Amino acid sequence: MRHGKKTIKLGRKSAHRKAMLANMALSLIEHKRITTTSTKAKALKIFIEPLITKSKNDTTHNRRLCFSKLRNKNGVKILFDEVSQRVANRPGGYTRIIKVGNRMGDNASMAMIELVDFNSLYNPTQAQEPPIEQVVDKEEKSKSE
Repeated sequence: MRHGKKTIKLGRKSAHRKAMLANMALSLIEHKRITTTSTKAKALKIFIEPLITKSKNDTTHNRRLCFSKLRNKNGVKILFDEVSQRVANRPGGYTRIIKVGNRMGDNASMAMIELVDFNSLYNPTQAQEPPIEQVVDKEEKSKSE
């Protein structure tokens, strides 16, 4: 029985698993969407969501905690500057997993994991922002004609 065992082991030693999850999290932070196997996506969701929660409170301690997991200065910078601004109002659930079928070679179930607030298709409020237009007064318009 696996009572109380939260870690998804992915058939790897702990050092390999931690390095792989750090690399995948960095790719997700940089590209906002990655495609991987369903099991790895679930493990990545467990790994990255606490980091995003920590990034909402920008302190030196939280930056160091995130750096100890991600091991990349640029990734931490993007996480705290860009990602945390978008998810500031969201209480949780920062990622979305979408199944995309099976991989051709080994029939592994694949999934796309993405940061929720960076997808304009699923966020109609952000996609519907009106484009910036120049407002021309009627007087200026009649003068130009």
